[in-house]
Formats: sequence, structure tokens, C-alpha cells
Amino acid sequence: MPTTPGTASPAPSSPKPFYSNFGFQVLAAMVIGLALGLLARNIGPDAAGNQNALSVTLQTIGTIFVQLLRALVPPLIFTAIVASIANLKNVNNAAKLVWQTLLWFAITALIAVVIGIALGLIIQPGLNSAVTEASARAPSSAGTWLDFLKGLIPTNVLGLEASTKVVNGAATTSLNFNVLQLLVVSIAFGIAALKAGKAAEPFLAFNQSLLAVVRKILWWVIRLTPIGTIGLLGRAVDQYGWTTLAQLTWYAAAVYIGLALVLFVVYPALLLAHGLKPSRFFAGAWPAIQLAFVSRSSIGTLPVTETVTEKALGVPREYAAFAVPLGATTKMDGCAAIYPAISAIFIAQFYQVPLGLQEYFLIVFVSVLGSAATAGLTGAVVMLTLTLSTLGLPLEGVGLLLAIDPILDMGRTAVNVAGQALVPTIVAKREGILDQAAYDNVKDIDALDDREVQAA
Repeated sequence: MPTTPGTASPAPSSPKPFYSNFGFQVLAAMVIGLALGLLARNIGPDAAGNQNALSVTLQTIGTIFVQLLRALVPPLIFTAIVASIANLKNVNNAAKLVWQTLLWFAITALIAVVIGIALGLIIQPGLNSAVTEASARAPSSAGTWLDFLKGLIPTNVLGLEASTKVVNGAATTSLNFNVLQLLVVSIAFGIAALKAGKAAEPFLAFNQSLLAVVRKILWWVIRLTPIGTIGLLGRAVDQYGWTTLAQLTWYAAAVYIGLALVLFVVYPALLLAHGLKPSRFFAGAWPAIQLAFVSRSSIGTLPVTETVTEKALGVPREYAAFAVPLGATTKMDGCAAIYPAISAIFIAQFYQVPLGLQEYFLIVFVSVLGSAATAGLTGAVVMLTLTLSTLGLPLEGVGLLLAIDPILDMGRTAVNVAGQALVPTIVAKREGILDQAAYDNVKDIDALDDREVQAA
């Protein structure tokens, strides 16, 4: 385009050096974390059994990073849900969006659990395991359907729960938040604000301002992801290594094959069926997926998942702010579909308990509808015990699998988070509200930061 005489043409922006790219930084951090984890594992504990300085450093860095992310989850969920409900009043198909979201949660979970059952029957991990029955022990807690019902009722408006542990005679009390209860509280406040009408306008304006502040702090924490990755991955390698996989090789292989099929075959197929390029999806969602892998926490990754779903994948803020937090509590294709299906079949084969069509149907039923029962509870073990108790299988079988659970949890959480970004993207595309230009031109997270500054 010719320039007007007397005016200077804008100088082309020089490309940033490769090492300033956020994706490169995280990838480099994973390599460094792996190397430091192996080094810490080789050093081992001292003569008194205490952890070496490198192990303590990695653990501290990873813990602090996850704590920073988790600290942002309650205000982010509350302000985002309230704002999204307030904004959804201007959307003609708000109710349809909610039902479409729940439907696709169920569809993808159904596909995942069928894959898990098929792999369990083909690979037969329970018959090809070297683990001994001496490792079997019942878990300290088990999930039930009553947990879901009780989890829906908030004990306080903040969704806080206190837990006390006694270690070496000393009692320590910690506070955690129940995400499902926080969702219920946020939805109630959002609906009440709409019903209150004009009197609630100052509250909604304050909520919108607070949401902007929380999002800005979130970006600061996201920029620390490479440092957090070093600590989280290094600690995982140091603590668990890969030697514990030896006795359960076929079981671990079945789980990871299932996770890979869902993540790299099923999800791309669904995207292609809706006219979306899978490469663009993974480019946009990858910061959340890789953080989920190293942090092993869908809740800790929630702020990043919501950000990339909206900013990188083009899902409208009003919808993403509702669908992603909902998915973080109920959308778990890894933890609540593939994992319990393969694990239940493993335990049945190990104890030589025959399973019929009725039992396989129950596995599907629990996986599709039961993942919400784990909301606010710890780990996929709760979902597994819920499945085992429904099938009447021995809960002691859980102890056989606990040794490598953290290693499997990395892959499970990555698939969970990918699904939590996938469903809102598909639903937005089906309803014609996806920003196709943003999806087709996925920017690096550094560029997204610039857009966030402009939006603020």
C-alpha cells in the first residue's frame, strides 16, 4: 500500500528471538526438569534418610507454583461465572449452550470409556502383571454416590473445607475449597443478581472489575510456568522415577495407549468433523495441556485452561467462563473414563472375577455419569473406588495400582484438560459463536498477553 507523501511508513517489527517464545521456554523447562529430577534421584537421601537439597528445591518450586494457581481459582470461578451468567442474558441460545455442553461431555466420555474397555479386554493387563497380592490393600477413603449429593450443598459461601492430619503425633489443619460447591454458589449469585435487576448493577460492575484484576494477576502467574515446570516435573521424576513401572508394564501401557488414542485420534476426529483443524486446537490448548501434565491438577490448571480456550481458541468469554470451570469438575475423560475402565478390568482379571455385559454396562454408566461424584475429592482413586464398589469388585485391588498412580496421573490430567478445552470449542462452533479468525490464527501466549493488556 503506497504511503502518503510526508508520512513515514511504519517500521516492520523485528521477530523475537526464539528463546523468548513461551512454548520454547516451557519445552526447555521440561528438559531441564527431567535432567534435574534424574540427578536428584541419583544423589538420593543422606545417611539419615533426609532428602537432598536438590530434591527439596524442586519440591518447593513446584509446590509454590501450584499454590499460586490454586489461589486464583476461587476468585476466578466466582467472578467469571457471575459475569458469564450476567452476560448470557444477552445470548439467545444460552439454555441450548448449557445442554449442548453437557451432551458433548457425555459423548466424549462414552467414547473414552469404550476405548478403555476394549484395551482392557485386548491387552488383559491383569493376567500379564508381575505385581503380587501382598501389595493389595483397601484405600483410606472410597467414593460413593452420596458424595455427589452432599458435594452439591455448600457448607459455606466460599466452598471451603477444613481437613486435619496427624503426622508423628502432631496435628496439622489445612483449608481446601470444594470446586463443585463453589460452582453452585457462583451460579446462585449470578442468577440472584439477574433477578435483583437494577439494584444489583453496582455488584455486577464491581464483579466485572474484580474479574479484570484477577485475570491480570493470572497472566503474571502464567509467565512463571517454565519455572514451575522445572520444579513439578523434576520432583515427579525424582520421587517416582520409572522403575516402579516394571511390575505393571502392561497395565501402564494400556492406560497410556488409551489416553493417546483419545487425545490424538478421537479429539482430532471430532474437530475435523466440525470443520476445525486439529493442529490449530493443539497449538492453542498446548500451554494448558502441558501444564496439566506436569502439575497433575485440573483445578490448578483451570485458570490457564480458561484463558487459552477464550483467547487462543476463539470461544466467547461469556460461554468459556461457564463451560471450562464446569468441565474442570465433571469433564474427566482420563481420570473418570479410561482409567477406571482399564483398572476395573485389571482388578477383575487379577482376582479372576468374570465380568459380563451387565458389568461392562455399569462401567460405562459410572464413567459417563459418575465423574461429578469426584468433584471436590482427591484424585482419581475416588472414581476408581466408586466403579469397583458399583461392580462389587474387591477394593483391596486399589493397593495394587497405587505405586504407579502418580506416573499415570500425569497423562490422565493432560487428557482431562484437553477435553475441557475441546468441548466448549466444538459447542461454540456448532452454535455459530466461535471466533473462527482467532481459532485459525492461534497466537503464541506472548501475543495473547499483548491482547489481554489491550482488552484490560
